[in-house]
Amino acid sequence: MSLSGRTRVAGVVGQPIAHSMSPVLHNAWIAQAGLDAVYVPFAIANGRFAAFVEGLRGGSVAGVNVTLPFKGEALAAADQASARATAAQAANVLVFRADGTLFADNTDGLGLLAAFAEQSPGFDPRAGAVTLLGAGGGARGAAAAFAQAGCPDIRIVNRTKAKAQAIADSLGGAISAYGLDEVSAAFRGIQALVNATSAGLADGAALDVPLEATPDACVVMDMVYKPLITPFLAQARALGRPTVDGLAMLIGQAVPSFEAFYGQPPPAQVDVRALAITTLGL
Repeated sequence: MSLSGRTRVAGVVGQPIAHSMSPVLHNAWIAQAGLDAVYVPFAIANGRFAAFVEGLRGGSVAGVNVTLPFKGEALAAADQASARATAAQAANVLVFRADGTLFADNTDGLGLLAAFAEQSPGFDPRAGAVTLLGAGGGARGAAAAFAQAGCPDIRIVNRTKAKAQAIADSLGGAISAYGLDEVSAAFRGIQALVNATSAGLADGAALDVPLEATPDACVVMDMVYKPLITPFLAQARALGRPTVDGLAMLIGQAVPSFEAFYGQPPPAQVDVRALAITTLGL
């Protein structure tokens, strides 16, 4: 990779950030496209996000992806925001404009829907109910994405039902809240189930939910991508359920991010999924 005085710089900011696969994906696309560009990780301390953003206003850096724990702060820092980011109350994309203004977007929902389209092409969000596990930012973004895609019945299950209800009240529409003691009812008749919690991310523990209560054709997704086949997905597969993995979502959200930073879609001939799997040692 050669850099020049005109190199277009973008990156990803979070804490921690060393584990992020985004530099691998974006730099592979950059190399294939022959762009004078680079994509780098930014590790900043908690409490320093606002200062970091202010220092980049004016377009010296094209933009950044934003990951935990700064997605809420990213939206708050923006001068303008997309409807997707506003609905999700979080931004994973910040674009620094030459006039000093800051635009926020959220491509996580696009990544979620792209993952379903790739790995479960028969899935239609308009065709029936979906259930989300968790009431954090991932669940909120997923609920907003499904709602915007026309899903007629979105159910959010959380240990603290009030948190799920807060999302339902905020987004409005056909979104309802369930406690863990109501999970069987939340699974009844659904066409998709999404794990939007971090369970299985570090310790390999499976979610303690009755997957057997889901319909046989229910598509089961886990937002976690390491391990690629989480205990949750392994259990779903053992029951014969079709599955969607978190790596497909990661790649799906990266595609519109790349276009926002570099002004063109990423080259389709790069197999970034295979590259990511190799890099992660999966």
